[in-house]
Amino acid sequence: MQNDEDMLVIPHKELSVEALCGLIEEFVTRDGTDSGYTRGSRAENVAMVRRQLDAGQALIVFDNRTQTCNIVPADSVPAPNRA
Repeated sequence: MQNDEDMLVIPHKELSVEALCGLIEEFVTRDGTDSGYTRGSRAENVAMVRRQLDAGQALIVFDNRTQTCNIVPADSVPAPNRA
């Protein structure tokens, strides 16, 4: 079971352009996940995720327990953890 201390929201605007682009690209091309970003081209999917991050509809979350980063819907993150 994961507790709130295991999850850290990373404000996307604090990442370098290169780091953010790399993270989004990895996310939309990730194998074995149901990210829902499979209908458009890679560029379209990257742009869609970027818009969702900019609008606050998606968040970047670092899981301390697994040492992994993910992009998730904002409403799936408990309010105290949101930036």
